[in-house]
Amino acid sequence: MAHVISADCISCGACSEECPVECISQGDEHYIINADECIDCASCAGVCPVDAISQA
Repeated sequence: MAHVISADCISCGACSEECPVECISQGDEHYIINADECIDCASCAGVCPVDAISQA
């Protein structure tokens, strides 16, 4: 199951830089994860400074 980024995201970009499959991109209001490409490794969640990333 893919991870999701909540509205608590501060758009720092740390998650995008950490993602090994490059499935995280800047959305209209905050970063978003492409669920079809996410491999559920949780690397992004480990680097988020505001804990805005969780499993869907």
